[in-house]
Parts: sequence; C-alpha cells; structure tokens
Amino acid sequence: MKLFLLRHGLTEANARRLYYGKTDLPLSPEGRRLLKAAKKPPAAAAYYTSGLRRAEETLALLCPGAAHSVIPELREMDFGRFEMHSYEELKDDPAYVAWITGDNMANIPPEGESGNQMLARVLEALPELLQEDTVLVTHGGVIAAIMASLFPEEGKNRYQWQPKPGEGYAITGGTYSAIP
Repeated sequence: MKLFLLRHGLTEANARRLYYGKTDLPLSPEGRRLLKAAKKPPAAAAYYTSGLRRAEETLALLCPGAAHSVIPELREMDFGRFEMHSYEELKDDPAYVAWITGDNMANIPPEGESGNQMLARVLEALPELLQEDTVLVTHGGVIAAIMASLFPEEGKNRYQWQPKPGEGYAITGGTYSAIP
C-alpha cells in the first residue's frame, strides 16, 4: 500500500498568513503556476479530496481527469471566529489569546473546533485511505494529524509535520519520504 498525502496549492490566504479551514477558497494564480510546474504524483488506484475548492483544483492540475471521491471528514480545522484573520489582527483579542495559550489541541476557538475534534474526525476517515494505493489532496492540518498518528515515534507536533502548499508525504509500508 502506498499513500500520497498532498497539501493543496497556494492560496491568497496562505500568502497573507491567515487562519482558514472551512472557508472555501480557490488557488491563487501563483499557486496554479507552481502546481503546473510541480512533479505529478504516481498513478494510484484511488484518488480523494476533502471536497473544498482548493483541494479540488489542486487534484485537477496534478492529476487531470482523475476520477475521485470526496471525504468531507478530511477538511481542514474550523477556526470559527478566527477564520480569515491573521495573528496580527487577532493578537490583542482575549478569546484568541486564550485559544493559543496552553493546550491548543484541546482549546476550542469561538464557534470553531479544537485540534482534538479535528484529529478525531480525520482518524475516523483514515482506514478508507489505507485500503489501496491512494492519492489524497487535502490540507496541512489534516496531513499533520495523519502523519503524527502513523509515525508517533517521531515525536513531532502538528506544526512540524505540516507541509508547505503543494507539498506532502509519500508513505510506503512503515516509512515515509517528503514530496517537495
């Protein structure tokens, strides 16, 4: 079994360093350009996305014409009231400070979900991805959750596992390699 985890390409929100998860954004022109020049993933038996536009567009650019299924549980974390805002915009908001202080896997942003809630829904969907050679185009937080779950001995946190837009990991058996 081979699993290719690819983060969607660059969006304007990435470039502006905004929190966004449930917000359904397209790729930026620069994101499209970079993906057109990127190495294509190998052919797979199954292709999946989270269903959000940026993931759909990434799959269409990297694997033109690939039939795929959508697994909504593999969408990014819902940042609630913090969606589409940057650290600079939020740094003086007491609710934001409370969220990022302490255990932000357990802390819930107002009207959003915690890292633990996101992790639980991602892990519930994971077995479907492990049935055959699979390409998944999804989000940085989702990929980080999967990698931390599959490779706990690495001791990395979700920020250390999170690939850049358009990048990801190739997993074969019990090993992985980065996909630049």
